[in-house]
Order: sequence, then C-alpha cells, then structure tokens
Amino acid sequence: QVQLVESGGGLVQAGGSLRLSCAASGRTSSRYAMGWFRQAPGKERKFVATIRAGGESTYYDDSVKGRFTISRDNAENTVYLQMNSLKPEDTAVYYCAARVRGPLNSPNRWDYDYWGQGTQVTVSS
Repeated sequence: QVQLVESGGGLVQAGGSLRLSCAASGRTSSRYAMGWFRQAPGKERKFVATIRAGGESTYYDDSVKGRFTISRDNAENTVYLQMNSLKPEDTAVYYCAARVRGPLNSPNRWDYDYWGQGTQVTVSS
C-alpha cells in the first residue's frame, strides 16, 4: 500500500507564492503517475495538475496554466506543486494522488488509486 502525506499549505496574500509537498511511503511509487487536485467547501474535487512517473510530461488545468508547476524527485519519493501568482479562487484543500494505471495525463479523480489527507491553502484578497 502507498501512503501520501501533503504539507506546505497555509495562509498567503493574493499574488504570493506557496509550494506544496507530497511525501510517499510504503510501496514504491517511482513508477506511478502523480496528480494534484483541490476541493473548496461544498464544491466537487477538481483536477489541478499531473506528472508522469519519470517526470518527462506534465499536464495542467487551464485555471492554473502559467502559474502552477508540478515536479517530482523520485530519489526522495516526493512530488511538489509550486504555486505562484495565487488568487483568492485558489483557496481550497489540496490533495495529492497516485495513479498506477489508466489514461496518460488523466484529469479524472476516479483514475487515481491512492490519496493523501489534504492540506489547506487559503489566499486572502
């Protein structure tokens, strides 16, 4: 089994930056594609970004293109989400997820097999 733990969330002013981390443990995840999702209160969980196992390809939701960057360090079993130019509408709980099979660059939450507990990101105006 794979365990995922997010960290790095917090309160930041609009226009600021934040970097989230997702540490994986248990069964190796070096061959898994990884993704980030976010969920605001009363809203559905939405796709943010995904990265292939080797980090050679990334895919982003249009709402974060040019502002967010997903990356991974397989030697450290860690995935990152660098968030720049943050907006109040980015406020949500951010979740890390791992995908062992399914379409490449999948934005669908049901294609992901393992999930972290989430970390809160709040952007003030």
